Amino acid sequence: MLAQVDVTDACGEDPRWLCRWVAEQPWGNEFWAGAADWVIDRPLRVLVIVAVGYVAGRILKRAVRRSGERLAARSEREQLRAERRRQLGQAAEDSVLNGRAQQRTKTITSVFSSAVSIVVWVAVGLLVLGQLGISLAPLLAGAGVVGIMLAFGAQTVVADFLAGIFMLVEDQFGVGDVIDVGEVTGTVEKVSLRVTTLRDVNGNVWHVPNSEIHRVANMSQLWSRAVLDIEVGYDTDLRRAEGIIQRVADDLWQDAGFDGGDIIDPPEVWGVERLGADGVAIRLVVKTDPAEQWIVARELRLRIKEALDEAGIEIPYPQRTVWLRHHEATPRSDQPEVAVAPIRLPDARDETVDHPESR
Repeated sequence: MLAQVDVTDACGEDPRWLCRWVAEQPWGNEFWAGAADWVIDRPLRVLVIVAVGYVAGRILKRAVRRSGERLAARSEREQLRAERRRQLGQAAEDSVLNGRAQQRTKTITSVFSSAVSIVVWVAVGLLVLGQLGISLAPLLAGAGVVGIMLAFGAQTVVADFLAGIFMLVEDQFGVGDVIDVGEVTGTVEKVSLRVTTLRDVNGNVWHVPNSEIHRVANMSQLWSRAVLDIEVGYDTDLRRAEGIIQRVADDLWQDAGFDGGDIIDPPEVWGVERLGADGVAIRLVVKTDPAEQWIVARELRLRIKEALDEAGIEIPYPQRTVWLRHHEATPRSDQPEVAVAPIRLPDARDETVDHPESR
């Protein structure tokens, strides 16, 4: 009869089931017990860990992608457009997400998918090393030291990444928006986790690190507003001028032939905004689709100028009144008398009036 192998000697203090089973068999010995553990049991456990990690990573990535798509589809801009389509009686059809939503979805899903992959495969690697009998304590300590060194050396990059994540999740701006970030104002062409790419009105491309964007003004999110201050002369009937401006704005709002921009609410004349040095400013505000306020404002200025000219209302030029003081003292005999010409200002209607004290 064969002697039974000591399980502790063959398989260690914490024997695995296959090693224990082989060691407990009548034909078993220490060699076969160890071989079964390293050739069958450990590779099988490693294979199971890798398979579970692969499946878990795929499931989590799909969940992240679907969450990102839902987040983009539920953006306020899409909700506003769907509401406007319903109000206009048009069919609310599912359309392809615009460039901004696509860029936002792609960036968010890629970031979180990468994070999920890193977490899953790091966990898989640690479990595999544990199955191979490698102590994890020195590895974790070394990884902690390296992480601290990287954190100190790449603080700016980490700050850019964190700022980019918050910008995307909070939907502060996206591709196609016109934003003001302080020193630069332009259209967003690309948003990544590290930098935001803008193109200004001169065609210059600016790459702004996300951590340097301390405040941002989005000029084209959900809707925009064109604000016009139209000046008329002080001798103008202001209520008549307000009526003309309101009529011109309403005509543009109802003009189906104007396709340069879309006015989404009735225009409003807010009234006298300023009593200036040259005239009275009347304020007109028009709510438009995002980033269309400038083209609507240009068309309104053209039509308002034509309407005011037709009504005989003058948009005032800069005017100044110059007072000339004439000294009554007798000039000295040895100094010739010099004539003083009236002062004229370029491109202005000036009036030269004698000072009352000289009369």
